[in-house]
Amino acid sequence: MEQDYMETHKGDKENKQNGERRKRYMLDEEEIPRRWYNIQAEMPVKPMPPLNPATKEPLKAEDLYPIFAEELCRQELNQTDAWIDIPEEVRNLYKYYRCTPLVRAYGLEKALGTPAHIYFKNESVSPMGSHKLNSAIPQAYYCKQEGVKNVTTETGAGQWGASLAYAAKMFGLEAAVYQVKISYEQKPYRKSIMQTFGAQVTPSPSMSTRAGKDILTANPNHQGSLGTAISEAVELARTTPDCKYTLGSVLSHVSLHQTVIGLEAEKQMEMAGEYPDMVIACFGGGSNFGGIAFPFMRHNFTGEKKTRFIAAEPTACPKLTCGEFKYDFGDEAGYTPLLPMYTLGHKFQPANIHAGGLRYHGAGVIVSQLLKDGWMEAVDIPQLECFEAGTLFARTEGIIPAPESCHAIAATIREALKCKETGEEKVILFNLSGHGLIDMASYDKYFSGDLV
Repeated sequence: MEQDYMETHKGDKENKQNGERRKRYMLDEEEIPRRWYNIQAEMPVKPMPPLNPATKEPLKAEDLYPIFAEELCRQELNQTDAWIDIPEEVRNLYKYYRCTPLVRAYGLEKALGTPAHIYFKNESVSPMGSHKLNSAIPQAYYCKQEGVKNVTTETGAGQWGASLAYAAKMFGLEAAVYQVKISYEQKPYRKSIMQTFGAQVTPSPSMSTRAGKDILTANPNHQGSLGTAISEAVELARTTPDCKYTLGSVLSHVSLHQTVIGLEAEKQMEMAGEYPDMVIACFGGGSNFGGIAFPFMRHNFTGEKKTRFIAAEPTACPKLTCGEFKYDFGDEAGYTPLLPMYTLGHKFQPANIHAGGLRYHGAGVIVSQLLKDGWMEAVDIPQLECFEAGTLFARTEGIIPAPESCHAIAATIREALKCKETGEEKVILFNLSGHGLIDMASYDKYFSGDLV
């Protein structure tokens, strides 16, 4: 693909498009959203209720109070209010890095020789290099408002852990992070970032919790998963005074906070004079997919638009394409509520792929219901195809994407090449959820032929 790009695009047309390829669409700070969009309120079929694991009865907000900040519990189960106000203090902190750019990917379009118009929302420009800060800030804010002193969480590749560590420091909270062991070893600099902001970082599974000890007793060589790290973080929150658990994906309130991405992108696409035929994002638990997709999807509900929504997950952890829709625990030890979701089983141990943020056994309840009802679709993509796509994107657009984001790029390339075959001038929007500057060891392995 790259060779074709170098040889076939020459002359005045190339010079013109090289100038255009850097065109970015930005909003001023007054246009940054003042409310999050709660898709649960407008879904034609609302998600089934999470269940209390002890009683098997539908979960109430107060059932979650011992673990999460109370306002987050109310947001989690809110199926009534389509719009929820963003606290002014949170919105003011958003202004440090939002609005993020919407970019027309002229370079990638030329490399592919596609008539498709490709746009990406660049969430890599946040202080932590990914979209995760969009939810870390409000979660830390609500914990602070409640008088909490300590927060704990899990993280895979480390983008969420780094964001939570940063947000906790902004609000004077202490943070403890359980990082999936294989990612802890593969991505040591993310650990360093978390520690820079004062977080305590522990590779999971560990011997510091009952859940971790049980997992290691059963499998001493367990390399960890997001399910194991969630178990340890939830246990710490339940056994530590003035401590609350925070989560970087899967749950509905996390996707709610992330809708600032899609709400901005709506306005920016309008500035560009186009509307997406397809919206694509990588998929682990659903936060960045929901963040960019849900605001656009509401127009499909009314019949006003017919946009396709595509979630791109790893072949090594294909819960949407190969999982079963059923009630399952969100963690390995079985501490969480039972969630109605597409799942590979909470004991599933994913392969040691480098997209650590996508190594999760289940999908969020909102996305699961939307997939079940046909409002979206999913594809699974092998690791090598992802790195090939990420490398082409870096060489044509000048941004090295995170391994997670490479899944969205690979899915975009697949669709753009279909447009090349058919001659259709489709508009494709994808979410660049984060940069890969701290993932270069993964790229080194790809270039040396050591990835499988």
